[in-house]
Amino acid sequence: MAHNKQALKRLKTSKLKHIANRAKKSMYATAEKNLRAAVESNDQEKAVELFNACVSRLDKNAKAGIYHRNKVARKKSQLKKLVDSIA
Repeated sequence: MAHNKQALKRLKTSKLKHIANRAKKSMYATAEKNLRAAVESNDQEKAVELFNACVSRLDKNAKAGIYHRNKVARKKSQLKKLVDSIA
């Protein structure tokens, strides 16, 4: 347990930040799931649109420090390869 005001405040803010970061990760995971479903159904137009949304979410999460920039680069590359596979 925290012993001073500053430590109590850090506990409170870190908990709020954790909840916000989990929500952002969840939104990305949902976008990726929708993209994979579009690729599975061979809908290229929808897949490209969802790919752009996924890349946008990844970049925003990297900027916020949720994901490391190398992980973001790797995921973008994997998703691009996936989208290109239906072309």
